[in-house]
Order: sequence, then C-alpha cells, then structure tokens
Amino acid sequence: MEPYGLALATFAFLLGGILKGAVGAGSPVLAVPILSMLYGVPFAVSVFVLPNLVSNLWQGWQYRAHLVSRKFAIVFALSGAAGAVLGSVLLSVLPADLLMRIVAFIVLGYVVFRVTRPAWRMSDGLANRLVAAAGFVGGVLQGAGGISAPVSVTFLNAMKLERAAFIATISIFFVAMSVVQVPTLIGLGILTQDRLLFSVFAMAPLLGGMPIGAWIARRVQADVFDKLVLALLLVVALKLIFWPNT
Repeated sequence: MEPYGLALATFAFLLGGILKGAVGAGSPVLAVPILSMLYGVPFAVSVFVLPNLVSNLWQGWQYRAHLVSRKFAIVFALSGAAGAVLGSVLLSVLPADLLMRIVAFIVLGYVVFRVTRPAWRMSDGLANRLVAAAGFVGGVLQGAGGISAPVSVTFLNAMKLERAAFIATISIFFVAMSVVQVPTLIGLGILTQDRLLFSVFAMAPLLGGMPIGAWIARRVQADVFDKLVLALLLVVALKLIFWPNT
C-alpha cells in the first residue's frame, strides 16, 4: 500500500470514528466508500470488520443499561447476522464495478431518505412487525457493500429512539453481523492475512476518532454537523457512480 493510500485510508477510519462517536453509528458510511474508491469493495468490507466489531462492543457495553427491548434487539441482531452471511457470498461473486455502484446508490438512498423524511415516525407496532425484515436486508447490505445504514439506521431513526437507546440497539446489531462476517469472509478468501493485519491496525484511528466525535456532539449543533456529513456522503457517492476506478 503506497503512502498516499495509507494516509487516506487512515483518515477514512478516523472520520468514521468521529461520526460514530458523535451519533453512535455511521462509521461504515464514511469509511467504506472512501476505501472502496482506493482499493475496491471487497477490501473495504473485509478490513472494516474488526474495527466495526470492537467499536460496537465498546459502545454496546457503555450503553447496555439503555436498551429499550431485549427481544427487539435480539431479533434485529440475529436477522442482521443471517443477512450478512448472504451478503458476504454476494460480495465474493459480484463484479467489483457493480459493487462500487451498489455502495454508491446505497449511500445516495440514505441521503435522500434523511433529506425527504426528517420528521416521519414509525409506530411501535409496525416496527415490531418489520424488525426481522429490516435486520435481514440491512445485513445483506452490510455483507455485500459494507454499509447497512440506509436500512438499519433509518429504521431505528424512524422509531425516534433516544440517542442512548439507539446506540445500545444498533451496537448489538453490528456486533452480531461482524461476528458472522469474520469466519464467512475468511472462508470465502476475501479476508486474507494481509487484510486482517490492516484491519487490526485500522482499529486505532477509528477508536481514536470516537472521543473526538463525542466532543463535537456536545459542542456543535446537531443539524449543522448532520448537513456537513450528508454533503460529504453525496460527493463520495457521486464519485463512486461516475468514476468508480479513479
């Protein structure tokens, strides 16, 4: 890996950690597209597995007392884990350019939903009926493109959970997916020894960025920070759509 690519990849994980520290989720939404532009989707998805696992174990433990419904969280997490297995298989067979564009349109979908539906709230009854489906589809997206946020994050956001309850629930979801992704990606030959080593080193900038994000969240208006993130995501998504190999 050349110095420029290493520096940019490190910065991508740092940005992802800042976002996760600020809002409790979303680190793959920043890090995976940037890594995909540099080295392709399989690389991005595989090296993000360990940082995703460790960071969510950390936040899940921190916010464990704020879990609203244990049953809801377990169904959501197990469905996501099942979807992640299928998504990992798709990752091993789909063309790289197609995967990059899938990631791009996933990000665009996330941006459009956040802009067009800022106030809509899903009822608890509807959420309980959809939790398994939302978890599974989110898991498929996580496994195939490294980003489940367009389904998982928007699903929980639509319930208007408080920040602490949101973080507790989404952390369990991400941990479950990461646990099944690691052996699945190794078995498929995607998580190679070199990528596993890079994944270990990538934990440092991501975990280092999380306290920065928490500090920002306490001092910057949420809507301003959110708009900046959405603008960055839009630029990255357009880059992946129109210039996937540059």
